[in-house]
Amino acid sequence: MSRWLWQVAISILLCSLVARASQAQDEQASSLRGVAIIPHTIAPEMKYRREREPGLSARFQLFISGPADQFKLAGREPAELLAAKEWAWHDFASGPAVPAGAIGVREFNGATTRWGVGQQFELQADTFKTTVAIEAPQSWVSSVTFLNDDAQQLRPDRIVLYVRNETEQPLQIRGLRLWLPREASEWQTLWPQAAITAETSVPAKELGFLDLRVSPLPLTYAALEVLTEKDSLWTYLRIKKESFDISGGWIGKHLHHDAYLDLLASLHVDTGQIQEVDGYTNDPARYGRHPIKSFNRMLPLEKFDTDEWLPKIHAVEFLGEPQYGGGRPVPPQEVWEAFKPYRASRLATSVTHSEERTWRFYSGLSDYPHFDAYRVVAPAADSWRAYDRWDGRSLRWGAPLETIGDLTRSLRDLNRPMPVAAWSQGPHDGWGGFLDGRRRRSPNPDELRSQALHAISSRITSLYWFNLSLEGLLKFPDTWEPMRRLGRELYVLEPILLSGDAYAFQRRRTGEGRPDWDLASIVSPAATLLFALDTAYVIDPAVNEFRFAPPRQAEFRFRLPPWQREPKELFRLDADGVSEADWRLDGEHVVISGSFSGDAIFLVGSDTKLRETCLQRLSQARAHEAAHTVELEQLQSLRAK
Repeated sequence: MSRWLWQVAISILLCSLVARASQAQDEQASSLRGVAIIPHTIAPEMKYRREREPGLSARFQLFISGPADQFKLAGREPAELLAAKEWAWHDFASGPAVPAGAIGVREFNGATTRWGVGQQFELQADTFKTTVAIEAPQSWVSSVTFLNDDAQQLRPDRIVLYVRNETEQPLQIRGLRLWLPREASEWQTLWPQAAITAETSVPAKELGFLDLRVSPLPLTYAALEVLTEKDSLWTYLRIKKESFDISGGWIGKHLHHDAYLDLLASLHVDTGQIQEVDGYTNDPARYGRHPIKSFNRMLPLEKFDTDEWLPKIHAVEFLGEPQYGGGRPVPPQEVWEAFKPYRASRLATSVTHSEERTWRFYSGLSDYPHFDAYRVVAPAADSWRAYDRWDGRSLRWGAPLETIGDLTRSLRDLNRPMPVAAWSQGPHDGWGGFLDGRRRRSPNPDELRSQALHAISSRITSLYWFNLSLEGLLKFPDTWEPMRRLGRELYVLEPILLSGDAYAFQRRRTGEGRPDWDLASIVSPAATLLFALDTAYVIDPAVNEFRFAPPRQAEFRFRLPPWQREPKELFRLDADGVSEADWRLDGEHVVISGSFSGDAIFLVGSDTKLRETCLQRLSQARAHEAAHTVELEQLQSLRAK
């Protein structure tokens, strides 16, 4: 090689080394590496007796490269901002100094418009300062789900992550990097893992996804950095293995009776607000035949944060409804402090949100938030008489069933990308009073199913029935079969609901402006799930209950995601099986025609195996029900015990 070529080679090598050194220095330099901003929103369809809290703020996740410490925002300490009620909650006080080479995650939730979209603030540390513009994101991580197909494995080995791109240009994704703590106790200090290469493009104004198989992940907190051709997209959440659980409220009293357990099992209930129940959890034979996951305080941690107990735990939940707090709302910061001991554990936390009017201030507090709201003969945060829904008639006993969907979408978007769940109205024997003009003090079968489906179609990943006490079940036995059928359908749909994300929603009205149908879709890597939910129900004046009219002709138009616009099959699903649907493609949309009432669920598959898989899971669900036959006389005899 000539001297000239040697000089060129050495020059290139030196430039490369300098570039790598510069890159390494940049990666370790103190700075704000990323920020995730989740603007507060409200559901304008909801009506209240009192005005909403004025102004919209936002929730923030800051990803800070160390070394860094002693943070101030807008020139003030986090404690000052909380005391001034500009913030609802924050976690700065628990965060150690960020070491070099790591990132520290700091979260806070604004409470005033000072921290809303259109503002800005200066973030100052002992080693740097920068100005952060508070802007609504144009691209963001919409949802993240951690899965494992092996029920015996505690740790997930699959990540399904969705990115929403609302820009006018395609977004090129290059891969994903996880940032993990070295110890669970260091959940705010995260270290980089090897980047996972995953090339994909998210079209303009569209949703895209990454579906990645990974080594088993620790059950702790993680930052996910989506690597793009532009700036990285960041999010922070707990790694929890997801499963679609169906819970029952108030079930602990009779769990030592096999007849009651058989009824719960036949309804596909696998979770309850229990911890340890004598005669049940300490009876290996009974518990082994009827396993029900716990949904409670789960203390002491040294007992429950174990490999033995983890598969038996749905989530930590013990705060009741902190927005009400027994008459005094529990401040969001107190809720955060109550959950702090669980941060260093492997247990996911959940909190009950009760009132959309103010629940944005509680967003981000727990790992698996859920809400509690019912639409007939039950206490409610919203003003039922304020809904102008039934030709000027004002109701005291009911509210629009479809507002369950509005509530679900609100909670989901405020807490993204975490999964959410919902309590759904079941056969409760406790909503008294008849002065509102309705005799039946629980939902009828149609009202029960409709409320649950409005939540499911907006993508929840668990459903909780309130309640399934023996007294309520025996008083309203006509609700058993609707719950059983829905449980069967959820078993079939579970893989899509878990691996999917909410895609599109449309509230359709007739030409005269009357409610007609709510159309919603959930998309997954392998299939698309389409819901048509009837909103043209009427009031039965004889009993003051909601009724659905006979089937009527309808045409539903659903937009398909980019990766499923050449479907191989489309069919209708219900608890009885699958049936053909009259459908056609129209560009990016599928158009379905037929005669419908109540609801219709359709599946779109990109291969021809989807139908077979659904039928197999339906058969498994029926076999499970058949293995738990219900003895009505035995159940009735328990009521006196």
